[in-house]
Amino acid sequence: MTTSNDPFIDIRPYNDDEIPAAIDRLVNDEEFISAILQHRFSNHAGWFKAIMSPLVKVYLKMKWSKLNSVETIQLEVKKYLEQTLATTTKGVTYSGLDKLDKQTSYLFVSNHRDIAMDPALVNYGLHQTDHKTVRIAIGDNLLKKPCATELMRLNKSFIVKRSAKGPREMMKTLGTLSAYIKHSLDTGHSIWIAQKEGRAKDGNDYTDPAILKMFHVEGRKQKVDFAEYIKSLKIVPVSISYENDPCDIAKAKELWAKAEKGSYEKGEFEDIESIIKGIIGEKGHVHVAFGDVIEQDFDTPEALAEEIDRQIHLHYKLFPINKLAAGDESVSEDVKAVLEDKLMQLPEGARPYLIASYANPVNNQK
Repeated sequence: MTTSNDPFIDIRPYNDDEIPAAIDRLVNDEEFISAILQHRFSNHAGWFKAIMSPLVKVYLKMKWSKLNSVETIQLEVKKYLEQTLATTTKGVTYSGLDKLDKQTSYLFVSNHRDIAMDPALVNYGLHQTDHKTVRIAIGDNLLKKPCATELMRLNKSFIVKRSAKGPREMMKTLGTLSAYIKHSLDTGHSIWIAQKEGRAKDGNDYTDPAILKMFHVEGRKQKVDFAEYIKSLKIVPVSISYENDPCDIAKAKELWAKAEKGSYEKGEFEDIESIIKGIIGEKGHVHVAFGDVIEQDFDTPEALAEEIDRQIHLHYKLFPINKLAAGDESVSEDVKAVLEDKLMQLPEGARPYLIASYANPVNNQK
């Protein structure tokens, strides 16, 4: 049962006993219902959506009445994920899972290209091979709407409060987050977290040492030195490679705007649009590579970041489009046509950013 003296109650995923109430809040959330109606009936008149609203609520209540545990929700999500992968990819492959012990909890630190699909693909690979699924770190910048928070916490996500203001509040937030990660690992729950805040829009996968410092906040509290504490977390670098990034054009435009104007103003629904585009967009072949557990001594966050990067770059699966973008012309005409088509959809100034996003993994591997 949930108790009020739970130090992680604000950030952790929901427990089984909290799920019915969370689903009830979702079904009665007008913004959530109107988002569904907008998505399903975008070209229908307003009066039609108004009539449909109570029907959608009744339908969801019936459909979700059986969802009363984390496991039932994950199995429901898995059904949708399998449909999505069948229609938006040419196949997903995995490597390195055989090296992981099914009874051990790991801290998976992965490159970050897609908001929703990165952790979903990691979870799918783990589930397929009878490993336990992960708890997912998600920034509160993506949770501006209460319904988004409900949805994420129903599916084993915990909240990274990036919006904390002032040094004292930030330290408290980091302390709670660090303690929660350690508590999860100690109680048999693996964790997925991106190697840095935000997606690598330029295709350059580099770990932010600040995240690794955050891991150790709890270690400092326990008076355990950095190297020893890091080994206790069993960090596994993960490298996710998409042959085609559904958001590549949007990312190139954003990088170009930043370079030209010095800043980029996100639209109100831009994050949600990126999530949807990443899920339903064509991805080509996808490969997820699990690296080796980090067991060496690293005395600083910077040295540890270098090792995580080394593994992520080494295991990144390069596709013909990556090689073409990096200057290797010995690819098929089809691949050249795909890249050319992408470039034609961009203003001239934004094109180098798109090319770089596909070329950088090749350069990093060298």
